[in-house]
Amino acid sequence: MTEIRFYHLERQTLEQALPALVSKAYENGRRIVIRAANDKDAARLNDHLWSYDPNSFLPHGAAKDGRAEQQPIWITAADENPNGADVLILTQGTQTEILDQFSLCCEVFDGRDQGAVTQARTHWKAHQDGDHEMTYWQQSESGWTKKN
Repeated sequence: MTEIRFYHLERQTLEQALPALVSKAYENGRRIVIRAANDKDAARLNDHLWSYDPNSFLPHGAAKDGRAEQQPIWITAADENPNGADVLILTQGTQTEILDQFSLCCEVFDGRDQGAVTQARTHWKAHQDGDHEMTYWQQSESGWTKKN
């Protein structure tokens, strides 16, 4: 059974929120795949994780870097798990056909984009039909708040 968490961005952009989500998983010893909508966005997120904070380091890679199996964090536009990750972070409305390969799936969506909210609701309903533990997290002034 895969645990599925929905992260509703309201106060930050994906680029602002993603490093903290990835850092927490990585610090807990998890391997991570971040899925972007296309190769251009995957490259942009890859570059962003190298430069978002000069005092932080998240070891990661993408197709241009190669050696996926050696990367604890892999950024891709493909529906793949080349680094043996147990955490999948879906961005920009992406979906997966290989959900069963992960123990945790995080769907991150922009709450200021009505199309993204509608799409997240559709994904939530689709996942309800499966045997998954699901939680919904919404950004607040103090961080993430778990909603029922």
